[in-house]
Amino acid sequence: MSQKMQWAGVMPAITTPFTEDLHIDHDFVKKHVDWLVEHGSTGIVPCGSLGEGATLSIEEKLDLVESCVAGVDGRVPVMPGVAAASTADSCRLARGAAERGAGALMVLPPYVHAGSWRETEAHFSSVLEATSLPAMLYNNPIAYGTDVLPEQISALAERHTNLGAIKESSGDIRRLTAIQASAGDRLALFVGLDDIIVEGIAAGAVGWIAGLVNALPVESMRLYDLAMTGKYDEARALYEWFLPLLRLDTVPEFVQLIKMVQAEVGMGFETVRPPRLEIGQDQAREVRTLIRRALAANPVVSS
Repeated sequence: MSQKMQWAGVMPAITTPFTEDLHIDHDFVKKHVDWLVEHGSTGIVPCGSLGEGATLSIEEKLDLVESCVAGVDGRVPVMPGVAAASTADSCRLARGAAERGAGALMVLPPYVHAGSWRETEAHFSSVLEATSLPAMLYNNPIAYGTDVLPEQISALAERHTNLGAIKESSGDIRRLTAIQASAGDRLALFVGLDDIIVEGIAAGAVGWIAGLVNALPVESMRLYDLAMTGKYDEARALYEWFLPLLRLDTVPEFVQLIKMVQAEVGMGFETVRPPRLEIGQDQAREVRTLIRRALAANPVVSS
């Protein structure tokens, strides 16, 4: 059984590794999450946007959860993203993840349908009530077309006692303070975009659902720790080095680009599942140059 959910720290939104024939590489999943936990991750988040969750069947997602649970071996909770085109399938996924050993759920809006708040609220409530697992709400209006406002988030937290955190990915740093003002201490605030983590912590965030951590956990943990302890001069120096890589998390090709960084450090593969394709040669050459230049100037000693 995994540890009790602690709403804090750096939790990788893991990429999903595929074999050449586009099946999930479960052996690598176990190796990767073990490595991430060994380097300080406080949770593992599979099946999200970075994990190409929309291309995975429900059974593939549940098998992926099971591999993550095996890889972390009870040290930290596994918190899969819960999303599907229908509320019924989202609830089925939530219950299945609980049966496979998940310690928490990250609840997303439904795929495709960006409905009214009445519909979205009903969807969230159904998924939150599908299990007793602690849950995080994921707000990403850029990717999903659904913007959950601070007062709506607060109302959900009042009605659902298992809702303990919010992953805020609107890109508007003011949202964090607005959520805090509305929800008080009922919800832990997590940053969901890599390139606003220092600002997010300064605004009250206590956690980071991170992307580049898939390749650079030492650097990610160091940046988080410096920001959380208020060592902003040191954090700024590290942040300035890290930002060109962290910004790879904020563009449409973020999955391909983060997988490129993983491949460069020897902890992953570039293979993606269609409709995503590996990026073209010219862009790949440009990005690979950026990655290698950054890695060569890395101020943190990785292991």
